[in-house]
Amino acid sequence: MFDFVKKVFKKTDNASLENETVTVPLSPDQVGGIEISQKVRSELIQLVAASGQSVGKQRELNEDSLMVISTTLAGNAGNTPFGLYIVADGMGGHQYGEVASNTAMRTFGGHIMRQFHSYLYNLPTLPLEESLQDLMFAGVSQAQDAIQRDAPGSGTTLTAALVLGQQVTIAHVGDSRAYSVYPDGRFELITRDHSLVGRLEELGQITAEEAANHPQKNVLYRALGQGEVLEPDLFTVSFPQKGMLMLCSDGLWGVLSEQHMHQAIKDADTMEDACQNLVNAANAAGGPDNISVILVKMIG
Repeated sequence: MFDFVKKVFKKTDNASLENETVTVPLSPDQVGGIEISQKVRSELIQLVAASGQSVGKQRELNEDSLMVISTTLAGNAGNTPFGLYIVADGMGGHQYGEVASNTAMRTFGGHIMRQFHSYLYNLPTLPLEESLQDLMFAGVSQAQDAIQRDAPGSGTTLTAALVLGQQVTIAHVGDSRAYSVYPDGRFELITRDHSLVGRLEELGQITAEEAANHPQKNVLYRALGQGEVLEPDLFTVSFPQKGMLMLCSDGLWGVLSEQHMHQAIKDADTMEDACQNLVNAANAAGGPDNISVILVKMIG
Protein backbone atom coordinates (compact mmCIF):
# COMPACT_ATOMS: atom_id res chain seq x y z
CA MET A 1 0.00 0.00 0.00
CA PHE A 2 2.87 2.33 0.67
CA ASP A 3 6.56 3.02 0.00
CA PHE A 4 9.66 4.99 1.05
CA VAL A 5 12.24 7.49 -0.15
CA LYS A 6 15.76 7.22 1.37
CA LYS A 7 18.66 9.70 1.23
CA VAL A 8 22.24 8.93 2.20
CA PHE A 9 24.84 11.61 2.83
CA LYS A 10 28.54 10.89 2.65
CA LYS A 11 31.24 12.96 4.27
CA THR A 12 34.54 13.09 2.37
CA ASP A 13 37.94 14.39 3.39
CA ASN A 14 39.74 16.24 0.61
CA ALA A 15 42.88 16.93 2.63
CA SER A 16 46.07 15.56 1.07
CA LEU A 17 49.21 14.29 2.85
CA GLU A 18 52.50 15.88 1.90
CA ASN A 19 54.80 13.53 3.82
CA GLU A 20 55.37 9.89 3.02
CA THR A 21 53.49 7.52 5.29
CA VAL A 22 55.51 4.79 6.96
CA THR A 23 54.05 1.81 8.80
CA VAL A 24 55.85 0.14 11.70
CA PRO A 25 54.89 -2.73 14.02
CA LEU A 26 53.16 -1.80 17.26
CA SER A 27 54.91 -2.47 20.54
CA PRO A 28 53.15 -4.53 23.25
CA ASP A 29 52.57 -1.33 25.23
CA GLN A 30 50.94 0.32 22.23
CA VAL A 31 48.73 -2.70 21.66
CA GLY A 32 47.66 -2.58 25.28
CA GLY A 33 46.80 1.07 24.88
CA ILE A 34 44.53 0.28 21.94
CA GLU A 35 42.68 -2.33 23.96
CA ILE A 36 42.06 0.18 26.72
CA SER A 37 40.82 2.84 24.30
CA GLN A 38 38.40 0.33 22.75
CA LYS A 39 37.06 -0.46 26.21
CA VAL A 40 36.50 3.24 26.89
CA ARG A 41 34.67 3.69 23.57
CA SER A 42 32.35 0.80 24.40
CA GLU A 43 31.20 2.68 27.49
CA LEU A 44 29.83 5.51 25.35
CA ILE A 45 26.07 5.08 25.04
CA GLN A 46 25.01 5.76 21.48
CA LEU A 47 22.42 4.86 18.88
CA VAL A 48 23.31 2.90 15.76
CA ALA A 49 20.74 2.73 12.98
CA ALA A 50 20.32 1.29 9.49
CA SER A 51 17.54 1.31 6.91
CA GLY A 52 16.42 -0.46 3.77
CA GLN A 53 13.73 -0.02 1.15
CA SER A 54 12.46 -1.31 -2.16
CA VAL A 55 9.67 -0.43 -4.55
CA GLY A 56 8.68 -4.10 -4.41
CA LYS A 57 7.83 -6.49 -7.22
CA GLN A 58 4.37 -5.28 -8.19
CA ARG A 59 4.53 -1.47 -7.90
CA GLU A 60 6.07 1.05 -10.28
CA LEU A 61 6.09 3.97 -7.86
CA ASN A 62 7.64 4.34 -4.43
CA GLU A 63 5.14 6.12 -2.16
CA ASP A 64 7.07 5.60 1.11
CA SER A 65 9.37 8.09 2.82
CA LEU A 66 11.72 7.59 5.74
CA MET A 67 14.03 9.61 7.94
CA VAL A 68 16.95 8.36 10.05
CA ILE A 69 18.77 10.81 12.35
CA SER A 70 21.11 9.69 15.16
CA THR A 71 23.47 11.79 17.23
CA THR A 72 25.35 11.55 20.53
CA LEU A 73 26.44 14.37 22.83
CA ALA A 74 28.99 13.21 25.40
CA GLY A 75 31.37 14.88 27.82
CA ASN A 76 31.55 16.10 31.39
CA ALA A 77 27.94 17.24 31.11
CA GLY A 78 26.81 13.66 30.47
CA ASN A 79 26.06 11.29 27.62
CA THR A 80 22.82 11.86 25.72
CA PRO A 81 21.85 9.64 22.77
CA PHE A 82 19.30 11.31 20.51
CA GLY A 83 17.51 9.83 17.53
CA LEU A 84 14.56 10.58 15.28
CA TYR A 85 13.20 7.81 13.06
CA ILE A 86 10.20 8.13 10.74
CA VAL A 87 8.33 5.88 8.33
CA ALA A 88 5.52 7.37 6.25
CA ASP A 89 3.57 5.21 3.80
CA GLY A 90 1.62 7.15 1.16
CA MET A 91 -1.84 5.82 0.48
CA GLY A 92 -2.03 3.79 -2.71
CA GLY A 93 -4.94 4.62 -4.96
CA HIS A 94 -4.97 8.25 -3.84
CA GLN A 95 -3.62 11.15 -5.85
CA TYR A 96 -0.20 12.34 -4.74
CA GLY A 97 0.41 9.50 -2.26
CA GLU A 98 4.15 9.94 -2.65
CA VAL A 99 3.79 13.69 -2.06
CA ALA A 100 1.78 13.06 1.10
CA SER A 101 4.37 10.73 2.63
CA ASN A 102 7.30 12.99 1.77
CA THR A 103 5.46 16.07 3.06
CA ALA A 104 4.61 14.30 6.32
CA MET A 105 8.18 13.12 6.84
CA ARG A 106 9.79 16.48 6.13
CA THR A 107 7.23 18.61 7.97
CA PHE A 108 7.17 16.43 11.08
CA GLY A 109 10.93 15.86 11.11
CA GLY A 110 11.69 19.51 10.51
CA HIS A 111 9.46 20.58 13.40
CA ILE A 112 11.10 18.18 15.86
CA MET A 113 14.65 19.11 14.85
CA ARG A 114 13.93 22.84 15.09
CA GLN A 115 12.51 22.41 18.58
CA PHE A 116 15.49 20.34 19.70
CA HIS A 117 18.21 22.50 18.17
CA SER A 118 18.61 24.79 21.18
CA TYR A 119 18.25 21.89 23.62
CA LEU A 120 20.99 19.85 21.94
CA TYR A 121 23.51 22.43 20.81
CA ASN A 122 23.30 25.57 22.96
CA LEU A 123 25.35 26.07 26.13
CA PRO A 124 24.10 26.05 28.76
CA THR A 125 21.51 23.50 27.70
CA LEU A 126 18.09 25.09 27.50
CA PRO A 127 15.10 23.17 28.85
CA LEU A 128 12.38 22.06 26.46
CA GLU A 129 9.34 24.32 26.67
CA GLU A 130 6.90 21.49 25.89
CA SER A 131 6.61 17.83 26.84
CA LEU A 132 7.86 15.35 24.26
CA GLN A 133 4.34 14.15 23.52
CA ASP A 134 3.17 17.75 23.02
CA LEU A 135 6.07 18.31 20.62
CA MET A 136 5.13 15.19 18.69
CA PHE A 137 1.46 16.19 18.53
CA ALA A 138 2.39 19.63 17.19
CA GLY A 139 4.56 17.98 14.52
CA VAL A 140 1.73 15.67 13.46
CA SER A 141 -0.69 18.62 13.32
CA GLN A 142 1.67 20.59 11.09
CA ALA A 143 2.09 17.57 8.82
CA GLN A 144 -1.68 17.17 8.61
CA ASP A 145 -2.10 20.81 7.56
CA ALA A 146 0.74 20.60 5.02
CA ILE A 147 -0.72 17.52 3.34
CA GLN A 148 -4.19 19.01 3.09
CA ARG A 149 -2.65 22.12 1.55
CA ASP A 150 -0.08 20.54 -0.81
CA ALA A 151 -1.71 17.20 -1.70
CA PRO A 152 -5.46 17.48 -1.06
CA GLY A 153 -7.31 14.18 -1.23
CA SER A 154 -4.20 12.12 -0.49
CA GLY A 155 -3.12 10.49 2.74
CA THR A 156 -0.28 8.70 4.47
CA THR A 157 0.63 6.73 7.52
CA LEU A 158 3.15 8.19 9.94
CA THR A 159 5.06 6.21 12.53
CA ALA A 160 7.75 8.23 14.30
CA ALA A 161 10.06 7.36 17.19
CA LEU A 162 11.90 10.06 19.12
CA VAL A 163 14.68 8.56 21.26
CA LEU A 164 16.13 10.66 24.07
CA GLY A 165 18.30 8.76 26.50
CA GLN A 166 16.58 5.49 27.36
CA GLN A 167 13.08 6.71 26.46
CA VAL A 168 11.21 6.33 23.15
CA THR A 169 8.30 8.66 22.43
CA ILE A 170 6.02 7.42 19.65
CA ALA A 171 3.67 9.33 17.35
CA HIS A 172 1.57 7.01 15.22
CA VAL A 173 -1.20 7.22 12.62
CA GLY A 174 -2.13 4.40 10.23
CA ASP A 175 -0.76 0.88 9.85
CA SER A 176 3.00 1.24 9.59
CA ARG A 177 4.45 -0.35 12.70
CA ALA A 178 7.00 -0.03 15.49
CA TYR A 179 8.33 -3.15 17.20
CA SER A 180 10.71 -4.04 19.99
CA VAL A 181 12.87 -6.86 18.62
CA TYR A 182 14.87 -9.16 20.91
CA PRO A 183 17.75 -11.60 20.20
CA ASP A 184 15.64 -14.60 21.27
CA GLY A 185 13.21 -13.94 18.41
CA ARG A 186 10.51 -12.07 20.33
CA PHE A 187 8.73 -9.27 18.47
CA GLU A 188 6.69 -6.97 20.69
CA LEU A 189 4.34 -4.75 18.70
CA ILE A 190 4.50 -1.22 20.13
CA THR A 191 1.89 0.42 17.91
CA ARG A 192 -1.63 -0.64 16.94
CA ASP A 193 -2.94 -0.63 13.40
CA HIS A 194 -5.55 2.00 12.56
CA SER A 195 -7.13 -0.35 10.03
CA LEU A 196 -10.59 -1.80 9.69
CA VAL A 197 -9.28 -5.34 9.95
CA GLY A 198 -7.07 -4.46 12.91
CA ARG A 199 -10.06 -3.04 14.72
CA LEU A 200 -12.13 -6.16 14.02
CA GLU A 201 -9.29 -8.27 15.42
CA GLU A 202 -9.07 -6.06 18.54
CA LEU A 203 -12.81 -6.58 19.09
CA GLY A 204 -12.41 -10.35 18.76
CA GLN A 205 -14.64 -10.54 15.70
CA ILE A 206 -11.93 -12.13 13.54
CA THR A 207 -8.77 -14.11 14.28
CA ALA A 208 -5.21 -13.05 13.51
CA GLU A 209 -5.12 -15.60 10.68
CA GLU A 210 -8.36 -14.22 9.23
CA ALA A 211 -7.00 -10.67 9.54
CA ALA A 212 -3.85 -11.60 7.60
CA ASN A 213 -5.93 -12.82 4.64
CA HIS A 214 -8.85 -10.40 4.85
CA PRO A 215 -9.71 -8.72 1.51
CA GLN A 216 -10.01 -5.33 3.23
CA LYS A 217 -6.82 -5.53 5.28
CA ASN A 218 -5.44 -2.36 3.63
CA VAL A 219 -8.45 -0.18 4.50
CA LEU A 220 -7.52 2.47 7.11
CA TYR A 221 -9.95 4.30 9.36
CA ARG A 222 -7.29 6.80 10.40
CA ALA A 223 -4.62 8.37 8.18
CA LEU A 224 -2.69 11.61 8.06
CA GLY A 225 -4.26 14.10 5.65
CA GLN A 226 -7.66 12.46 5.86
CA GLY A 227 -10.57 13.93 7.84
CA GLU A 228 -10.87 17.04 9.98
CA VAL A 229 -10.28 15.47 13.40
CA LEU A 230 -6.70 14.37 14.08
CA GLU A 231 -6.22 11.57 16.65
CA PRO A 232 -2.63 10.28 16.62
CA ASP A 233 -1.51 7.71 19.17
CA LEU A 234 1.08 9.36 21.44
CA PHE A 235 2.94 7.50 24.18
CA THR A 236 6.36 6.86 25.70
CA VAL A 237 8.05 3.50 26.29
CA SER A 238 11.52 2.35 27.33
CA PHE A 239 14.09 1.53 24.67
CA PRO A 240 14.24 -2.29 24.34
CA GLN A 241 17.09 -3.48 26.55
CA LYS A 242 19.53 -5.74 24.66
CA GLY A 243 17.18 -5.50 21.70
CA MET A 244 16.43 -3.25 18.77
CA LEU A 245 13.71 -0.85 17.73
CA MET A 246 12.20 -1.59 14.32
CA LEU A 247 9.94 0.66 12.24
CA CYS A 248 8.48 -0.68 9.02
CA SER A 249 5.71 -0.34 6.47
CA ASP A 250 3.08 -2.98 5.81
CA GLY A 251 5.05 -4.00 2.73
CA LEU A 252 7.29 -5.83 5.21
CA TRP A 253 5.15 -6.98 8.13
CA GLY A 254 2.20 -7.74 5.86
CA VAL A 255 4.04 -10.51 3.99
CA LEU A 256 6.56 -11.85 6.52
CA SER A 257 5.86 -13.68 9.76
CA GLU A 258 7.77 -12.70 12.89
CA GLN A 259 9.70 -15.96 12.56
CA HIS A 260 10.84 -15.05 9.04
CA MET A 261 11.76 -11.51 10.11
CA HIS A 262 13.79 -12.87 13.01
CA GLN A 263 15.63 -15.28 10.72
CA ALA A 264 16.48 -12.48 8.28
CA ILE A 265 17.98 -10.44 11.12
CA LYS A 266 19.75 -13.42 12.69
CA ASP A 267 21.46 -14.34 9.41
CA ALA A 268 23.01 -10.87 9.03
CA ASP A 269 26.48 -9.79 10.15
CA THR A 270 25.58 -6.09 10.33
CA MET A 271 22.45 -4.01 10.82
CA GLU A 272 22.73 -2.83 7.22
CA ASP A 273 22.75 -6.46 6.08
CA ALA A 274 19.79 -7.19 8.35
CA CYS A 275 17.73 -4.45 6.70
CA GLN A 276 18.64 -5.71 3.24
CA ASN A 277 17.83 -9.30 4.26
CA LEU A 278 14.38 -8.16 5.40
CA VAL A 279 13.77 -6.33 2.13
CA ASN A 280 14.97 -9.31 0.10
CA ALA A 281 12.73 -11.68 2.07
CA ALA A 282 9.68 -9.49 1.47
CA ASN A 283 10.43 -9.38 -2.24
CA ALA A 284 10.94 -13.15 -2.28
CA ALA A 285 7.47 -13.47 -0.73
CA GLY A 286 6.00 -11.66 -3.74
CA GLY A 287 6.81 -8.03 -2.95
CA PRO A 288 3.20 -6.89 -3.46
CA ASP A 289 3.86 -3.46 -1.95
CA ASN A 290 6.63 -0.96 -1.31
CA ILE A 291 8.94 -2.14 1.47
CA SER A 292 10.63 0.05 4.09
CA VAL A 293 12.40 -0.76 7.35
CA ILE A 294 14.52 0.98 9.99
CA LEU A 295 16.49 -0.84 12.70
CA VAL A 296 17.89 1.02 15.72
CA LYS A 297 20.16 -0.38 18.42
CA MET A 298 21.55 1.25 21.56
CA ILE A 299 25.12 0.25 22.35
CA GLY A 300 27.37 0.97 25.30
